[in-house]
Amino acid sequence: MLFQKGSSFGIQHSTLIEMLADYHTHTPLCHHATGLPIEYARVARERGLAEIGISDHNPMPSRFDDWRMDIDDFDAYLDMVEVARVELAPFPVRLGLECDFIPGKENWIEDLAGRNSWDYLIGSVHYIAPGWDVDNPKWIGRFSERPVAEIWELYFDAYEKCISSGLFDFVAHPDLVKKFGHRPKGDLRSFYEPSIAAAAKNGTIIEVSTAGLRKPAGEIYPAREFLEMAQEAGVGIVISSDAHAPEEVGLDFDRALSLVKDVGFTQSFRFCRRTKTSFPLP
Repeated sequence: MLFQKGSSFGIQHSTLIEMLADYHTHTPLCHHATGLPIEYARVARERGLAEIGISDHNPMPSRFDDWRMDIDDFDAYLDMVEVARVELAPFPVRLGLECDFIPGKENWIEDLAGRNSWDYLIGSVHYIAPGWDVDNPKWIGRFSERPVAEIWELYFDAYEKCISSGLFDFVAHPDLVKKFGHRPKGDLRSFYEPSIAAAAKNGTIIEVSTAGLRKPAGEIYPAREFLEMAQEAGVGIVISSDAHAPEEVGLDFDRALSLVKDVGFTQSFRFCRRTKTSFPLP
């Protein structure tokens, strides 16, 4: 196992992940996470990560769901991350934001991008239609109302557009649409190919997320076949936890690391001031 018992979280430093960073973490401002950025950062340092990034769900000009920070909390978010940076220096705490890609809202993402000196912006797709965030348990019944293949087409069409927008440094949980275990029958590679081609063209990094192991899908985002295609296309990766609590920082990175190395990846990336740098996988 990656971690052994022995720390306040039942986990001890491991040299296995010293070259890795965990850039996908959240805060209570999104209304569905616990723990302050300084707590996430302390766990990252304790577990031997090279650095951590905080990347809560971006605010929108007007509120239409209950799982992102309010625009009135934006300054508080920046202050929380700055506290972690100061208190844990010289341990690197990076500033990021997970931004929902919603067609027609690109100008808002550009506006947010100019509001601070971000280290990275994550692009993600949750909404495949107005009012339908595909990973929300509230709407799980919709998977029985239309063919699953049609839902996947909607999701991956939006995901390709997210990447092609060029707004983001890396993109999150590539096949989030499988969260509840719904998959079309047959070979799924045709769903993946446009997104991978866009990532290769734009130099966009793909996230390998251990969060899927904690969901009904029971597997890493994205599927092995997606990663094999990405590796063949020369697309780079980061490994992230999508932590919504401090104890989830770096969780199951051993399994993710084993998977990506078996597929053929030899490096990961880190970000600072929206510049990416490659590092060898441990």
